[in-house]
Amino acid sequence: MKTTIPDGARKPHMREAIISLLSLITGIFISIVLYGLDAHIPMLLGVCVASLVALRCGFSWTNIQNGMVRGITAAIPATIILLVVGILIGVWILAGVVPTLIYYGLQIISPSVFLPTTLIICAITSLATGTSWGTTGTVGVALMGIGAGLGFPAPVVAGAVLSGAYFGDKMSPLSDTTNMAPAMVGTDVFTHIKHMSYTTSVSFGLTLLIEIFLGRSYAAQEGNLDRIDTILKTLEDNFTLNPVLLLPILVVMVVSYKKMPAIPGIAMGAVAGVICAVGLQGANFETISAVAMWGFESKTGVEDVDSLLSRGGLNSMMYTIALIFAGMMFGGVMERTNQLKVVAEKILSYAKSTGSLILSTVLTAIMANIVLADQYMAIVMGARSFAPAYRDRGLAPENLSRAVEDSATVTANLVPWNAGGAYQFATLGVPTILYLPFNFFCWLSPLVTILFGYMGWTITPLKSEDADGRSDA
Repeated sequence: MKTTIPDGARKPHMREAIISLLSLITGIFISIVLYGLDAHIPMLLGVCVASLVALRCGFSWTNIQNGMVRGITAAIPATIILLVVGILIGVWILAGVVPTLIYYGLQIISPSVFLPTTLIICAITSLATGTSWGTTGTVGVALMGIGAGLGFPAPVVAGAVLSGAYFGDKMSPLSDTTNMAPAMVGTDVFTHIKHMSYTTSVSFGLTLLIEIFLGRSYAAQEGNLDRIDTILKTLEDNFTLNPVLLLPILVVMVVSYKKMPAIPGIAMGAVAGVICAVGLQGANFETISAVAMWGFESKTGVEDVDSLLSRGGLNSMMYTIALIFAGMMFGGVMERTNQLKVVAEKILSYAKSTGSLILSTVLTAIMANIVLADQYMAIVMGARSFAPAYRDRGLAPENLSRAVEDSATVTANLVPWNAGGAYQFATLGVPTILYLPFNFFCWLSPLVTILFGYMGWTITPLKSEDADGRSDA
């Protein structure tokens, strides 16, 4: 991660960078944990503190503002995806796609196997499509509805959905992060995936065992069958339910598999939903436009169904977009003025062994997700900051790419103001802080890769022919 210091400015001191970080973390903690408020204003206050520190270091306001703009610019693709997904969710509910999935799912899936089944379905979907966001925005939304009908707490279901979705995201050769991480360190994607399989199989295996145990625990409570019957009858009375309505989901999966970019791929799914809404539900242009903008409002009179289906729409994503912009502004200032680099260099100075080097990589990637609010920037920072250290220690680049993806990719959705966390909250309707404890795969992954590092398991040495002349990735 190379940044330049303009004339008249200096490199920030460690204590100055810590002040900026603490202003963000403390403000958000007080706002969310103590008062139950939103994180937007504390994050903007963090931007102010980071900017004041930058001014103290001699950076001009133009430099600082450029950092904010660059941070927001990096978030634009994610915000466009959010808007399109908001439209897709609303249209799919209106079209009967989501109600159909919930209807069949409640009849087919047993409560005792619901959580492990959810984990596996999302893992397969994400592995086939290469996208965690696409997985949660389609089958994930439906599985949340099925889980609610079966009596499972929403955070528990969201944890299973996200654990499966991020397994595929980090292991699929179609995933952008899976390709980005090895490209940044100088290895190929298949070597990267093979090396990740050692740690990922352990993390996923542990997650599966936990979901099996949790599923049996909730199944033992004997869910309310009358409640499920009421939901099924209400769906039958208010929607035309037909297996044909599963086609929009198939469209999204096929175009994702064909490596179509996320935005047009999701848009095609929304268009397929519009066709179904007109053809099977009799929706007109006015209704479709209103739902696409403001979301679907269920008025069945049955609270369980209305709470499940009243969601979606472009407007529903504005809260999340504002949160992402605030986070990216802070990250942009921290990166442009070298405050984040100072902290990363300090962490790296404590890495004296292979285990501590991998620990430092993981901590830096997690810190980058917290500060930069974007998993791609976290991957870039982890890879570029530590590549020389791994090479100097005689470690093959796939060790670094695994450590980076075992931390940067999977922890983005655990940070409420990160683009990943904000997106999943907006899509699944569960606050990040509530699903975090149940998102087992995503917090087990960095712990497992740290364990492998300290134990020396599957650590690959640098080949002698590659030791010389390898450029920094």
